[in-house]
Amino acid sequence: MRYSALSLVKNAFTHNRNWGEAWRTPDPKKHYDALIVGGGGHGLATAYYLAKEHGMRNIAVLEKNWIGGGNTGRNTTIVRSNYLWTEASLLYEKSMQLWERLSQELNYNVMFSQRGVYNLGHTLQDMRDIERRVHANRLNGIDAKVVTAEEIKESIPHINTSPDARYPILGASLQPRAGVARHDAVAWGFARAADNLGVDIIEQCEVTAINCEGGHVTAVETSRGTIHAEKIGVVVAGNASVLSSMVDLRLPIESHPLQAYVSEPLRPIIDTVIMSNAVHGYISQSDKGELVIGAGIDAYTGYGQRGSFSIIEHTMQAIIELFPIFSRVRMLRLWGGIVDVSPDACPIISKTPIDGLYFNCGWGTGGFKATPGSGWVFAHTIAKDQPHSLNKPFNLQRFETGALIDEHGAAAVAH
Repeated sequence: MRYSALSLVKNAFTHNRNWGEAWRTPDPKKHYDALIVGGGGHGLATAYYLAKEHGMRNIAVLEKNWIGGGNTGRNTTIVRSNYLWTEASLLYEKSMQLWERLSQELNYNVMFSQRGVYNLGHTLQDMRDIERRVHANRLNGIDAKVVTAEEIKESIPHINTSPDARYPILGASLQPRAGVARHDAVAWGFARAADNLGVDIIEQCEVTAINCEGGHVTAVETSRGTIHAEKIGVVVAGNASVLSSMVDLRLPIESHPLQAYVSEPLRPIIDTVIMSNAVHGYISQSDKGELVIGAGIDAYTGYGQRGSFSIIEHTMQAIIELFPIFSRVRMLRLWGGIVDVSPDACPIISKTPIDGLYFNCGWGTGGFKATPGSGWVFAHTIAKDQPHSLNKPFNLQRFETGALIDEHGAAAVAH
């Protein structure tokens, strides 16, 4: 809904009492054509595209907490598509294309800012890998280029490009179309748009069991009763293995904590995203002036949304290595999310051996950037009962056949 300036002033004086809800709060029906378990960005995008692209209307999204309260609101908002292998890069590039028109499509400002992403190289082997990835990106129609240390210094004056640094910067790859978006706005935008198409968004509804009969999924047991459905798509990020265990399906994933941090607000000092695998850290600056900082996952497995102090210490060392000027900046807060990591650092977007049951998981540290593309291909898979060509390589069977898509190098510390 669009509001005029007069409407905004009027509602300011009434403390927004007359504003309608962004989406409805319906009670669950007894039966749906399709259920999406997980009300994060991927799940909401799936429901939206099921309704918009495939004409399904009798759909519900089940979220055990509240919309935007899970991993969607616990990441560092980076969006890019410069992955190495064709299978991954085409999927992420589809997502990038959807990002570029997402605010207009949803009529909701997701604050997508294409400020560019630099992936730094510190050794000759780093630079060889960077050149290989840039050439692979170009072959797949993805914008990418190699930049020198001098060009980096010109664009990012405060970065340390001294040859005497412990990890001297030799160059980087740059994807100019990459950038950041506001994580919770993405969830809210998809939720409102899906609701406008008739999708029921049911919060505080935890799935406790998945019922099957004769090899076909039939219903879910929830904290709000039994809900029947012809098709069920599970998109619950770090908790995918918990849901799959309900049907005795073992997924080849591990769940790890992933931490991030923001500093006190500063005047604008960084207008891009800088990432380094060697020092294992990355940084950008939010619209509020906070430095947004992160690194890799904690080594231990678990479902807790917090990590270990050693990771915090290591990440701070990495950022100060790149930007000594930040050594006196105070950290404001930190948080953790849960990521599920597959053996080849690529997602699982697949049918399962149980008819009508589909899983979307294993995104590791690459989930947020894939939000619209993931929902788009998963909706196709559910509606057609067969994968789209973009997610066909990301099936469960690849872990039996050995047709893996090894993206550890391109994934690394990127989120």
